[in-house]
Amino acid sequence: MSQKPPADSEDADREDEEEMAISHARAYTAPGVRVFYDRGRCLHFAECVRGLPEVFDVGKRPWIQPGKASAEQVAEVVRRCPSGALHYRLEEGPSEEPEQPTRVEFVSNGPINLRGDLSIDAPAGRMREVRASLCRCARTENEPFCDNACRRAGSTSEAPSRDND
Repeated sequence: MSQKPPADSEDADREDEEEMAISHARAYTAPGVRVFYDRGRCLHFAECVRGLPEVFDVGKRPWIQPGKASAEQVAEVVRRCPSGALHYRLEEGPSEEPEQPTRVEFVSNGPINLRGDLSIDAPAGRMREVRASLCRCARTENEPFCDNACRRAGSTSEAPSRDND
């Protein structure tokens, strides 16, 4: 009888944190891929709809139909989602790798978009993430993620200037 060695506690913590990223998400399954959608994090950047309109069609129910494209095509388009509202798991193939180095983008009148190996403190606990849109107006009801509260409140913010003036 063989026993599985105990999981390294750091690896187990990392897996728990990765599960947090999809814990509130709805799953859509097709052969080869499972897509997770967290409605509360979607900011309607529409990368998915433009990337694979036959898979991501807001006029259909369910609106995500991953079986209408290859698993690899679905994964490639999901990786474009800046907010992290979409995630995927391939039946065969690697998990999504974080961008290196971490990238930070300030969206005018919107969130701070992050891509990389992220560890985010959320009310439910620490979560491991590869993409996220964080609030910068302090009005969100989905802390720390942006929920477009700034736009609803009419507040504005510009992307920082690249000039050192």
